[in-house]
Amino acid sequence: MMISAKMKVTAKCCNLLFITTSFLLFISGLGVHSLDYDYFATIECMKEPQRAQYGGGIIVNSGFDHNIEGWTVFGNGTIEERISNDGNRFIVASKRTQSLDSFSQTVQLEKGLIYTFSAWLQLSEGSDTISVVFKTNGSDQLVHGGHVIAKHGCWSLLKGGIVANFSSPAEILFESNNSSVEIWADSVSLQPFTKKEWRSHQDNNIERVRKSRVRFHVSNVNETALEGATVVITQTKADFPFGCGMNHHILTNIDYQEWFVSRFKYTTFTNEMKWYSTEIIPGQENYTISDAMLEFAKDNGISVRGHNIFWDDEKYQPEWVKYLSPDELRKAAKKRIESVVKRYKGELIAWDVVNENVHFHFYEDKLGENASELYYLKAHELDPETKLFMNEYNTIEYSGDKVVSPPNYLKKLEEIMQSGEATEILFAIGLQGHFASGQPNLAYMRSGLDFLGNIGFPIWLTEASLDPQPNQAEYFEEVLREAYSHPAVEGIIMFAGPAQAGFNSTLLADTNFQTTPTGQVVDNLILEWGSGPYTAIADSRGIVDISLHHGDYDVTFTHPLTQNSKKLNISVRKGFSQENIHVKMHA
Repeated sequence: MMISAKMKVTAKCCNLLFITTSFLLFISGLGVHSLDYDYFATIECMKEPQRAQYGGGIIVNSGFDHNIEGWTVFGNGTIEERISNDGNRFIVASKRTQSLDSFSQTVQLEKGLIYTFSAWLQLSEGSDTISVVFKTNGSDQLVHGGHVIAKHGCWSLLKGGIVANFSSPAEILFESNNSSVEIWADSVSLQPFTKKEWRSHQDNNIERVRKSRVRFHVSNVNETALEGATVVITQTKADFPFGCGMNHHILTNIDYQEWFVSRFKYTTFTNEMKWYSTEIIPGQENYTISDAMLEFAKDNGISVRGHNIFWDDEKYQPEWVKYLSPDELRKAAKKRIESVVKRYKGELIAWDVVNENVHFHFYEDKLGENASELYYLKAHELDPETKLFMNEYNTIEYSGDKVVSPPNYLKKLEEIMQSGEATEILFAIGLQGHFASGQPNLAYMRSGLDFLGNIGFPIWLTEASLDPQPNQAEYFEEVLREAYSHPAVEGIIMFAGPAQAGFNSTLLADTNFQTTPTGQVVDNLILEWGSGPYTAIADSRGIVDISLHHGDYDVTFTHPLTQNSKKLNISVRKGFSQENIHVKMHA
């Protein structure tokens, strides 16, 4: 429903009162309210902006109901309030000469808080990326908090955020490289959350999205309640894919094999399926290692993502491919895609088709702008039942990499999908998740998932890792929890592992296969997210109520007196229909 200007102002006032009350209770330490996170995002350009999230949070005059009170000019140019034909009030920066010439507001950032940002933006003409930028007091350092491709004639939602590493005043700025256009903004919001509140959002989402409640009713054959019956619940297969990268050491290292198989049922071969591994010399294909690894995976019930058919970075081509003419490259690439996709047709759960094709464009430069589109169509033709991923890094990891921001990721995806034939492709969104050192920007990560989730395709973290640092275990857990708890994410693969297999960044086991602190985090999450076993005792009604992560389970019921047992297999999924499972036992 579109809100009229009058309704919008009223809503803003009411929301501001509620949020201010919640915030005051929070900072007083009473903890009476825990503010929910607003997962709303849109990829649509709207006729009118919606009201500010959280009533604007700590932003003063977020909806410009009081002219431009609280806002100042940054750089050159002028700022003013304008009113649309529908009575909507917004702020305008005009007569700009530099990218950062805009309106600004100074806020106080508090160390350790997570700040989620949103604003509705428009340009006076054309289309360009607008970024929100935070400039800390007394520093020339600029921290980008999010990006949107804004247009003239409609309003686009920029959603992002930052994590405050220290307490300081900060100016909120808006950046557009096209200084000849005006920047328009409305419904600006900056809302702080504590880490405890952020974790509560994750836990609530996990309960809602990843789990279902199950009631076991245990009785004697005469249907009298069997108080004291023991119920042991063990997950045999998780519904949510949580896996780990695998490399060729798996073929020769027994310890590595045992370590992997005891933990994971999903994998990606880190290098062994790539073109530079299977055709080092032109015309001499060698799939010996990838074939053997796939056989090992199949023997152990491990599903495999295909990685990758092509890589759009010139640096990672087979050496001989770099020097081919366009015609020669076209022929070689045709042979490559037909060879590898046909070979593994039906054996893989996914393919990364043209890896990192937002950052790089080797094939587009050589073969034309539609090169990626053609290879996705060809991969689908050769293996129509397999999901085809567009796999990129920094889209959710690093807000400073504007090239691969969520809106630019979508722009490239739309280019690939422009053909009518592409509607049949099983597209999926691959976000690598390689996080650098330092506190991960969880606000930017979550907002990116909010935005990309609106596309409607499955999202996976495909190569999750975190650079070595003292807080690696803590920060990696934050990243994994953020992904697992987000409703749009349907799988996680880590590019991590043991030292004996050559992993040295996100190390899960040392050279003696002793679990590292980061490895312990992963092991704990595997247990927490469902493997069990869980043991419960039936109450006086013979009932056990439990919330289970989605997956397949073996359930054993044991009589409290005779120790007779009965076994059951159940599958718990979203919308689980067996909420009340009645089990009758003989004495």
